[in-house]
Amino acid sequence: MQGAPIIGIGMIDLNDLRSRPEAYQKACDDKRITFNVQEFLELDNTWKSLTTRTEELRAKQKRLSKELPALKGDEQAQMREELKSLSDQVKQSNAELSEVEKSWKRDQLLLPSIPLSSVPIGKDDTENTLLSTWGEIPEFSFPIKDHLDIGTDLDIIDVERGVKIAGARNYFLKGDGARLQHAVLSFAMDFIRERQYTLLDPPHIVNYDAMMGTGYFPGGEEMAYHLDERDDDSYLIGTSEVALVSYHAGEIFPKGSLPKRYAGFSPCYRREAGSYGKDTRGLYRVHQFFKVEQVIFCEADDAVSRGFHAELLENSEKFTQLLGLPYRVVEVCTGDLGQGQLYKNDIETWMPSRSAYSETHSCSTMHDFQARRLKIRYKNDEGASTICHTLNNTLTASPRVLIPLLEMNQNEDGSVTIPEVLRPYMGGQEKIVKPV
Repeated sequence: MQGAPIIGIGMIDLNDLRSRPEAYQKACDDKRITFNVQEFLELDNTWKSLTTRTEELRAKQKRLSKELPALKGDEQAQMREELKSLSDQVKQSNAELSEVEKSWKRDQLLLPSIPLSSVPIGKDDTENTLLSTWGEIPEFSFPIKDHLDIGTDLDIIDVERGVKIAGARNYFLKGDGARLQHAVLSFAMDFIRERQYTLLDPPHIVNYDAMMGTGYFPGGEEMAYHLDERDDDSYLIGTSEVALVSYHAGEIFPKGSLPKRYAGFSPCYRREAGSYGKDTRGLYRVHQFFKVEQVIFCEADDAVSRGFHAELLENSEKFTQLLGLPYRVVEVCTGDLGQGQLYKNDIETWMPSRSAYSETHSCSTMHDFQARRLKIRYKNDEGASTICHTLNNTLTASPRVLIPLLEMNQNEDGSVTIPEVLRPYMGGQEKIVKPV
């Protein structure tokens, strides 16, 4: 492991931006990110000009200071006056540069990555493109219940008391509800470990740099839980991706040591700001949940990244198939991409009570967006330090996955059949029935 992040990596590839600003402006427009690239380039030119002027003044100040001891009399006095004037100019130039540099650095954090050329142009998730489907949508011979009614009748979900003590979008899982959640999560961890991913149980509280480095800040602060003034630089994670990608911040992977495959198991916390009145019933959109997240570090090669994206997607598809849940895979359009994402697939699982496929997984190709911010590099074949690529995908998230699990497996007598792959994690139990 090597620390000491190198200076000059930056938040984006400035040389690339300067050479093709129109591509970045198009990325802003297509991703619905309000940003004026031309204005940033003007700021960039001001920064470069001030940097050059400040460096020249410092160099002159250093040179004259070395010459001063050799002078005498009026020449030395004149030189001292010149040095005094130079000192004032350096201070003024430093102050101007510092002020401009704040905006220059801040604005770089707002620039998006450029989507891959294959990404469909669209305004939001309604314009995502269907790629494939798996499984049959069931036809029930009896009136179905949604997961909340199922959970209430079986006494395994208690939203009322969750809201009572913690407010809206909170809940209790109880008895076999809690056991079913842990069965899914345990199965997920065994599943991904068998695929040679290293399991990590990461910190649930991270600093601003980790949130910024993974692209969640700036811009996502309203969605995050921020601790109080006693821990002002601390935030609860909304996904273990933040901790897993930041795990190697400032490091250089030795030659030949990539890829790195990780799976993070953690609770996740989201304020769901801006979602008032949306998906308020049940367990679809809640403040606290558990997730098993996949993260890969790989070489900076487009073809290599594509291969690992396919691997991550295949892992999640296979896992969902083993649970017996019908789903579809969509190609996410530009307007539904995040700032740092170049390409994304969502897996949407069928939820009978919603009569719709709803998102349960997001598989993202990030290229060097996160690694550049976090200064994560590797030694390439020539021995040079190169910024690596990162990718991530959900393997499972609960309690959202409980929605299709309960609804798809409900029986007319009110019981729920436990999928076979989960039964070993529930002591061989085959059904959830109302406790006597």
